[in-house]
Amino acid sequence: MTETVLSVRDLRVVFETRRGTLTAIDGVSFDIARGEILGVVGESGAGKSVTGSAVIGLIDPPGRIAGGEIRLRGERIDDLPPEKMRRVRGRRIGMIFQDPLTSLDPLYRVGEQIVETIRTHTDLSAKAARARAIDLLTEVGIPAPERRIDGYPHEFSGGMRQRVVIALALAAEPELIIADEPTTALDVSVQAQVITLLKRLCRERGTAVMLVTHDMGVIAEAADRVAVMYSGRIAEIGPVASVVRHPHHPYARGLMGAIPTLSDTAERLTQIPGAMPRLTAIPPGCAFNPRCPSAFARCRTERPEPVAVERTRVACHLYDARGEAA
Repeated sequence: MTETVLSVRDLRVVFETRRGTLTAIDGVSFDIARGEILGVVGESGAGKSVTGSAVIGLIDPPGRIAGGEIRLRGERIDDLPPEKMRRVRGRRIGMIFQDPLTSLDPLYRVGEQIVETIRTHTDLSAKAARARAIDLLTEVGIPAPERRIDGYPHEFSGGMRQRVVIALALAAEPELIIADEPTTALDVSVQAQVITLLKRLCRERGTAVMLVTHDMGVIAEAADRVAVMYSGRIAEIGPVASVVRHPHHPYARGLMGAIPTLSDTAERLTQIPGAMPRLTAIPPGCAFNPRCPSAFARCRTERPEPVAVERTRVACHLYDARGEAA
């Protein structure tokens, strides 16, 4: 499955404040193919969730998309009027949020919410939409869906609520799903179930998934490719096995080195000094240079552009334009 579903080119998101214009996303580019899961990882403040919100058209003032293009199957969607974007959102792009309680109205039964979404985006009757909702609950692994469809959100466990949210995201059979930290609030065993569910739905339906998370374990288990973000830019992007086992960007190496292993011979975990810069204090050149053990003079004055290095693309001055070590 190589058909491109989502194409993002040079995306730039800014926020207008009393201190001036703050750039949250600066020149982000990536593609997601049909049936592919792209993991987006990085520290808090790296721009992961803002990128997902921009794709789905949920950047509220004072934020705005200031540059670049977002295309869904070749059709540009970043410049659509709000009414047209609402029709794309839900129908062609589904969203899974970190906390399922933010997606589910506690005053309505889960079945009513799924049926409403189905009828909003399709021509199905109320009876057919309810049958479709039961099928969706079955598909995401809700036991006794004929009975549970009439339950309220508070009657479900955290893992079951997240399954309901996934069913809600799938209600209109979208081409793309944005999953923003979908496993963070769940325990480890339920995380594994949700990851398995996402992978199966992706494989069987051919849905493209943008999986936003800070958990490298989730990325390694679920994603086909991974984009490592730092300070609003992509530091490294490539197949998940290549980035996890042989990262090239110093920040990606630091992230991977901070993952504990079960090996008896494991060395001390890597520590990245400092913290992600605030939007008001992003340094010139490479934003990672104050924390980078390999930084040199060029890193402090010139922003690196992505270059191909083996199977990945890396934005780092340690590699020249041919992708060889500088």
